[in-house]
Amino acid sequence: MSKLYIIPTPIGNLQDITYRAVKILSDVDLILAEDTRVSKTLLKHYDISTNMISYHMHNEHKNTKGIIEKLKNGTIIAIISDAGTPGISDPGFLLIRACIENKIPVECFPGATAFVPALIQSGIPSDRFLFEGFLPHKKGRTKKLLKLSKENKTLILYESPHRLLKTLEDLCEYFGEETTASVSRELTKIHEETIRGTLLSIKNHYSNKKPKGEIVIVIASNN
Repeated sequence: MSKLYIIPTPIGNLQDITYRAVKILSDVDLILAEDTRVSKTLLKHYDISTNMISYHMHNEHKNTKGIIEKLKNGTIIAIISDAGTPGISDPGFLLIRACIENKIPVECFPGATAFVPALIQSGIPSDRFLFEGFLPHKKGRTKKLLKLSKENKTLILYESPHRLLKTLEDLCEYFGEETTASVSRELTKIHEETIRGTLLSIKNHYSNKKPKGEIVIVIASNN
């Protein structure tokens, strides 16, 4: 019977994958990978030889219909991203929605995603939080920051290293320099780092130290 499996993959350490995920990736007919070059390392590590094709933000609109046809014809498919859970700031949502519309079974495995460990180890309240993902780069950025600054929940953002300093400057302006925050990068990797303090102190830290790796920002509510 056809089925789509959503399989989280490690965000850094290759051991952070479940036994069941490895088994399913070995058993399915096809794996959709965000970047086959990246995923090849993971599959090789676990001796998985399943056929793999690319499915990413630049081709998902074009390819979703064809993948749905494969599923209707009985193909069992797993979707993975470069790191973490598909659909969380990564491709996956369009295909999952299309499967539901076509009454194709969908199963999402529990597993790695960067914002959960970043939130927990930040020391900032985790009982109520808002995951916003990446901020708009230009259009709508000011409006979004103004709206988020009024939230009464812990806020979680993703950011790239080359935009981190600009984002911290914006957060200082809209949230206040003395707002408690935390920045985690390279989670689960050898050079994992979490810097805690105020938005200003963290901005000053990265003004003197160029960041590397994928980044999660956690910001305490001031409301």
